[in-house]
Amino acid sequence: MRGVSQNAIDLIKFFEGLHKVEGDHIVPYKDAVGFWTIGYGHLLSRDRSAVNTWEPITEEYAEQVLLRNDLNRFEKGVIRLINVPLTDGQFGALVAFSFNLGLGSLQSSTLRKRVNEGEHESAAEEFHRWIFAGGRKLRGLVTRRAAESKLYLS
Repeated sequence: MRGVSQNAIDLIKFFEGLHKVEGDHIVPYKDAVGFWTIGYGHLLSRDRSAVNTWEPITEEYAEQVLLRNDLNRFEKGVIRLINVPLTDGQFGALVAFSFNLGLGSLQSSTLRKRVNEGEHESAAEEFHRWIFAGGRKLRGLVTRRAAESKLYLS
């Protein structure tokens, strides 16, 4: 199984952030569009009910268990959806994109179409179209997509 580069992992960790409270305790929080998450953007639920079962976790658990499991799922999804050879940068950028938006977004995107057509310059530009959350343009997403596009072209 192909894994993502450390550059891609660092990008994901930077943009997802690690929300700590009370010292080293990591607890569930709502992301920018109101989904309950924990650790580095690990999706828990769209409502509070499933969140109540989560105890605070450690940073090690957030990275070594939740993040690694999530990455594995998105790596498999990118491999399934992309049918052309990818560089490490291209693969990592697509995993980071999917980690943030979900594999369904990648599956139905012009980004995927451009990648599978081998139009890599055009594909890199497609990242910049995905800068809205909850109907609002977010500065953080503009910055994240620029970083993903740069990684894609590396």
